[in-house]
Amino acid sequence: MENISESLNTANSLSATKRALIALKEMQSELQALKSAQIEPIAIIGMSCRLPGGVDSPEAFWQLLNDGVDAITEVPLERWNINNYYDPDPDAPGKLYTRDGGFISHIDRFDAPFFGISPREAQSLDPQQRLLLEVSWEAIETANIVPDKLFNSLTGVFIGIGNSNYQSKLATCEMPQAYWGTGNAPSAATGRLSYILGLTGPNLAVETACSSSLVSVHLACQSLRQRECNMALAGGVNLLLSPELSIVFSKAKMLSPDGRCKTFDASANGYVRGEGCGIIVLKRLSDAVANQDNILAVIRGSAINQDGASGGLTVPNGPSQVAVIRQALENGGVDPANVSYIEAHGTGTSLGDPIEVGAIGTVFGKTHSQENPLIVGTVKTNIGHLEVAAGIAGLMKVVLQLQQQKIAPSLHFKQPNPYINWSDLPVQVSTQLTPWQTNGKTRIAGVSSFGFSGTNAHVILEEAPVKIKSQKSKVKSQDALERAVHLLTLSAKTETALGELVNSYQNYLKTHSELGVADICYTANTARAQFHHKLAVIAHNQQELIEKLQQYQQGEEVAGIFSAELPNNATAPKIAFLFTGQGSQYVNMGRDLYQQAPTFREAINQCEEILSSVETFQDKSLREILYPTDKDESGSSLLDQTAYTQPAIFAIEYALAKIWESWGIKPDVVMGHSVGEYVAATVAGVLSLEDGLKLIAARGSLMQKLPAGGAMVSVMISESKVREIFKAMSLEEKVAIAAINGPESIVISGEEEAVRAIATHLESVGIKTKQLQVSHAFHSPLMEPMLGEFEAVAEEINYHESRIPLISNVTGKLVGSEITTAKYWVNHIRQPVQFDQSMRSLHQQGYDLFVEIGAKPILLGMGRQCLPEEVGVWLPSLRPGVDEWQQMLDSLGKLYVEGAQVDWLGFDQNYVRQKVVLPTYPFQRERYWPESKRKFQTQQLYGEKVLHPLLGIKLQVAALKNQFCFESFLAGEQPAYLKHHEVFNQVLFPATGYLEIALAAGVNLSKSQHVVLEDVIIGRGLILQEIDLTTVQTILTPLENGFYKFEIFSYNNQENQDTPLWILHTEGKIRPDSQESTLGTIDLAKYQAECTQPREAQEHYQQFRQLGLNYGISFQGVQQLWLGANQALAQIKLPEALTKEITNYQFHPAFLDAALQVAGQALPQTSNNSYLPVGIEQLKIYAPPEKSRVHLIFENFS
Repeated sequence: MENISESLNTANSLSATKRALIALKEMQSELQALKSAQIEPIAIIGMSCRLPGGVDSPEAFWQLLNDGVDAITEVPLERWNINNYYDPDPDAPGKLYTRDGGFISHIDRFDAPFFGISPREAQSLDPQQRLLLEVSWEAIETANIVPDKLFNSLTGVFIGIGNSNYQSKLATCEMPQAYWGTGNAPSAATGRLSYILGLTGPNLAVETACSSSLVSVHLACQSLRQRECNMALAGGVNLLLSPELSIVFSKAKMLSPDGRCKTFDASANGYVRGEGCGIIVLKRLSDAVANQDNILAVIRGSAINQDGASGGLTVPNGPSQVAVIRQALENGGVDPANVSYIEAHGTGTSLGDPIEVGAIGTVFGKTHSQENPLIVGTVKTNIGHLEVAAGIAGLMKVVLQLQQQKIAPSLHFKQPNPYINWSDLPVQVSTQLTPWQTNGKTRIAGVSSFGFSGTNAHVILEEAPVKIKSQKSKVKSQDALERAVHLLTLSAKTETALGELVNSYQNYLKTHSELGVADICYTANTARAQFHHKLAVIAHNQQELIEKLQQYQQGEEVAGIFSAELPNNATAPKIAFLFTGQGSQYVNMGRDLYQQAPTFREAINQCEEILSSVETFQDKSLREILYPTDKDESGSSLLDQTAYTQPAIFAIEYALAKIWESWGIKPDVVMGHSVGEYVAATVAGVLSLEDGLKLIAARGSLMQKLPAGGAMVSVMISESKVREIFKAMSLEEKVAIAAINGPESIVISGEEEAVRAIATHLESVGIKTKQLQVSHAFHSPLMEPMLGEFEAVAEEINYHESRIPLISNVTGKLVGSEITTAKYWVNHIRQPVQFDQSMRSLHQQGYDLFVEIGAKPILLGMGRQCLPEEVGVWLPSLRPGVDEWQQMLDSLGKLYVEGAQVDWLGFDQNYVRQKVVLPTYPFQRERYWPESKRKFQTQQLYGEKVLHPLLGIKLQVAALKNQFCFESFLAGEQPAYLKHHEVFNQVLFPATGYLEIALAAGVNLSKSQHVVLEDVIIGRGLILQEIDLTTVQTILTPLENGFYKFEIFSYNNQENQDTPLWILHTEGKIRPDSQESTLGTIDLAKYQAECTQPREAQEHYQQFRQLGLNYGISFQGVQQLWLGANQALAQIKLPEALTKEITNYQFHPAFLDAALQVAGQALPQTSNNSYLPVGIEQLKIYAPPEKSRVHLIFENFS
């Protein structure tokens, strides 16, 4: 017993040891997983930017880097007048000694409605907030993520941002407003991003001076690794709105007098300030790979630290820079020897450059050499020092270099800085575009960003892993076929935006021919938010897609193009599935879908497997019936035998329903016609697929066994009259009504002799009839012999309550529990199909979108006859003789523009797809900017007395006895659309503006609704400043017969002149037109016949740009052009953004300008001269249109 006890104790002891070892291994595994999570690489999956040099996308940024562009310019006038602040003497009080900077354009413009922000709030919004919203949206789109899908997601926001001083600008122009607080607080800028997009992860506004945006990236990576968020937006924004801080930096001798960052050069003398915005989208690498995201680059490691007690608050600390780089390498597990490029902080200061290069040498000195140098560069030499946004600009540059596998040149490096010990440092400055050679190693780079208050950041970047375009496991090898036709969908919040998006896609397709049209469509369909202006285009290839997009822009009605504008409160339409009955069958129906749509094929195969146990299908399989080979001639004859017809129709319609459902198109109600109701009941859940096929196979087989004979005839007469004829001819026992397909569309069925007698009688009284090609007289007394046997089969079926509303053929109304009985299905065979009543029931319940589930669109035509005209959207699934994919996609495209919720992932789930980078949303920006102080004072002074946007107010002037004076204040941004009329790089007040002023003045004085301008002379042009207002006065002098002479002047207070000048610009006569004039008939067809050479509007405006006439969107009213011999015809339209103000004008200047632009196309095309109108003999306005045709004939040249 003792031996046994000892053995048991030993066993228990060993067991405990094993358990301890197992527990230890588990703990080690957990610890390892925790460590791995702490250093998991972070994927960059999207990015966007606004940077100096007109950069508005990563592609444009790379072009700037690739070309070695210096994007530094003189301070734009709209920021501040540099002449008032510049002095080369660095000690001049209140002055700055540099004239330059890196600026982005149109910071006053913003698409406030897109983000649901009111104009009043938008005005108070710091433009940094506006930039963050737009650039973040674009970054998310480049990551191919639908922004709506981020709502309530654990997505973090980490943004480097400082104070732009916008609130001070507001304070000079208006009284404080409620929105100023949330509009200008940095925390509100980041908070607004989370608020608008519905993001619930961490949200931080970071301000560590020049390192802010790179610190933000580091914090975002840490947050992702700690699983505080699953995705993050990180970056920074910086704007230079006022000169004060530049003056401060001038006094601190930080800025370069010649306005260039000459980093590492002997002539380095400070930095140049710049502005911009950059946002990247981050995910854990494992998540990005699992989600098959496009990975742009990988963040291996990052680190931040502080200079501490260095040589001065703003003095760089070499040891701290060494420490932060080493810590980033360690955090990322990266060997310094594998780093081949450093994007330096590199501000171009005589103190900072040697310290930074020395720190780089200390870290990498042992792993690199003169023969194997570490390449360094800095983007600051291109775009300036973006301060809080500097780090993100450098990081994005490195990402682009990794993608392009090239290193961009660092500018202004001519003579190496003598204070850097170049001979002992393994560092080389990149001075030209060079291939990024790595000798087979992975490309790895570092990015440094050091704050002037001592906070340092460094990030280690690695090129993206090689992408493997793998098939999904569910796709079998035989399924890897491709559709021949594809569907592209686009949407926007406005018609104008949709037009611009179409244009962007046209240009994109032309320059990205290497991409597959399937991938382009897949990305556009699955990775963009959906808006109310919708477009769907069906095409086989890129060229067809380009052509159809162009046809849409030209307003052509072409097959395969669908568009619609849905109301803002639109909900998804209620969809009715209509399942076709007998008569829709034909050999090879659905064959293309069977070959190329796995969902369809699986459904057919499933039906075939179930039917294989049915006696009828013992010798012939379902596929042999549907898709006979060329040698098998029996298929067609078999398919017309009702024993095969009915199950075949069932299978096809079931498969069609499954493919529609896989695309997200699910019915809100179902209805079938005769045998179609069996499929409808199966889709609705009344019957299982097995029971549905069992029942339909029994139905067909039993009917097939009935004696041949009988007939069915369609007659165009009402049900009541048919019954009267039955009774009158005593044929009620031999003939029955089989279907009531419309108010006067009846199908009669029964004994052949009786049916023919009735048809002959009807034809004799002029009523149309048509004999149907059928094997039996369905829904007639001839069916009664098989009803008992069928009922026995129906009793074996397991029925269920309908999950989807179903309209009954028997009653024409919503079905109840009666459908779950064998008796219902027996009656269904014998009773007439109440199709007319069924359609009326659907209409009464609000259904007006009908998808026919069948091989031939029979029910759609009949359904139209049952409902009022113009009611309903009628969409077939298949149509004989039409490519099956073309037809399916046509209907899907129509469903999409009607507002149906399409599952685009489901649409392409069975195909190998790759997301690609596509054009981003074209924001429709308007000006939101505080008006000048003078304008503010003018509004306070005049209040509501302004008569007209250009004419202004009516002045009472003592010195004018019999004359009348009007005064207005105009600028390039006042009204805002004037900015878009640019001639030779200056905003020129349009000639049509003078005409509008004269028209408005004439109407005001004459009290007539119509006036005519005569003998107008347009003299000296009026150049408008973007912000400073120009005073414009219009003087009217009465003449005889109610005429007025008008003169339009501007007040020019030029420098170095004691006396202000009044400059005459335009003069002419105004004549009241008391009669209601009507325009005579215009032979538009004649003009069209004479002008047959089409010219694209885009080409029209490109030609103007080459001549120095740069028309912005407000002055791009020409939509289509046709040229003839010395003449031109055009379709013009007032741009959508201006239509809301059309009632403020007699004839909007932008619209009339578009008409005059057409004259340039009628002139001889032999000169490169620019022409502007200088005179008008007569101008008469009949009505102010929004859209018109213009015809101009060139008569002589003088």
